[in-house]
Amino acid sequence: MKKLTLLFLFFSLISFAQKAELKKEISKITNGKKATVAVSVLGIDFPFKYNNENAEKKLPMQSVFKFHIALAVLDLVDQGKLDLNQKIFIKKSELLPNTWSPIREKNPEGNFEMPISELIEYTVAMSDNIGCDVLLRLIGGPKIVHNYLISKGVKDTQIVYNEEIMQSAWKNQYENFTTVKSATKLLKEFYEGKILSKKSTEFLLGVMYRTSTGLNKIVEQLPKSTKVAHKTGSSGHNDEGLIGAENDIAIITLPNGKTYAIAIFVSDSTENYDDTCKLISDVSKKVWDFLNTSKN
Repeated sequence: MKKLTLLFLFFSLISFAQKAELKKEISKITNGKKATVAVSVLGIDFPFKYNNENAEKKLPMQSVFKFHIALAVLDLVDQGKLDLNQKIFIKKSELLPNTWSPIREKNPEGNFEMPISELIEYTVAMSDNIGCDVLLRLIGGPKIVHNYLISKGVKDTQIVYNEEIMQSAWKNQYENFTTVKSATKLLKEFYEGKILSKKSTEFLLGVMYRTSTGLNKIVEQLPKSTKVAHKTGSSGHNDEGLIGAENDIAIITLPNGKTYAIAIFVSDSTENYDDTCKLISDVSKKVWDFLNTSKN
């Protein structure tokens, strides 16, 4: 028994030393940058946890909140109140100009129907702002999503505005916030099937694996064959050159089949856009290298 205890302590010390080294490597990336960088990593099917000093700061989500919205919509599908094949009418008046929307580009005249499944695909995988607001209109608005998250035990997260209102004033983005620590916990519980039914979980994971936005963030430096289910967010910059948010949250599968959740938010950055996103890419690569070479 004494020998086993000593072995446990020995491996615990190794693990502590390894985490300290990871912390040191991430600090090398983030120190001196004119931005708030928040990082959280959580093993899903193996015991690992890393949170940097900003992991519990409430930071603007931007389009990351579309993951949370999709969860709320799919919960209603699980309850039988909505159906993925159900078609939703989209009026021309909803096709707002000056906002990111592949839906609008494909259907510029409006007044057409689209199934909920396709709306979720556009909203999450392509980060369509109009699709997002159509889904919010369908379920009753941001407050429904906020209350749903509370019911699921999601902490330190607030959703107040839809895309249209969030984009109407720079300060509004700060009202839709979460912490990266909350984000990784939610990703883990989602992947484990604790949030949605198995069918809805698999559907949304499939959508997230097809995400085509933010390829210069978490996924950029990972091996091309890596399975990454993620959702990105981006604020652009204001007239003073301030970037409110460049974000990415993901569920990543290692070559050994183990999975981990990671969330990296860069807020209030006065670095240029490329350097701001490279912070996310570089941190993601450090975490990948660490976990890929660790015994887990």
